[in-house]
Amino acid sequence: MTSRKRTTYHHGDLRQAVLAAALDAIAADGPGALSLRDLARRAGVSHAAPAHHFGDRAGLLTAIAAQGFDLLADALAAGTSLADRGRRYVGFAAGHPAHFQVMFAPALLRDDDPALAAARERAAAALRAGLPDGASRATGIAAWSLAHGFATLYLTHNVDEAVGGLPPEEYFDALAGFLSDRER
Repeated sequence: MTSRKRTTYHHGDLRQAVLAAALDAIAADGPGALSLRDLARRAGVSHAAPAHHFGDRAGLLTAIAAQGFDLLADALAAGTSLADRGRRYVGFAAGHPAHFQVMFAPALLRDDDPALAAARERAAAALRAGLPDGASRATGIAAWSLAHGFATLYLTHNVDEAVGGLPPEEYFDALAGFLSDRER
């Protein structure tokens, strides 16, 4: 019996390398332009490697969304008030624009993915934790709408002139001033 030495290619953390390459591609061209073959080329791996880890494009985007919701939950958990959580939400969006784009594109995701559902719930719980005692669900949706709307306008460069050179979190503080007044 002849023994053949098998040569394997070791990339390190292939899953993370593919996720990082996907985030770069999404930041440059948006999630709609993402292809697994191009992603494999960017990550320097075989064209089958992304499919091995994620199944398909929807699986990859779902993994990115789950990772994003976990990162958002971590950012929000450090918030001390509703306004501060809104500020952190905007800071997350500005710091993770590719995640943010994918997280809120449900048509691109596997909605039944358990990791995505758990990460979404963590983020939602962190948002709800910032609500003052007795606040209605509508108050929470209004606060989320303000933070999400401003973050989206900021990322799509629709408020560049108004924001000027300010960090988006600082501009959001001015917008959210009424939230602090309502919490008292």
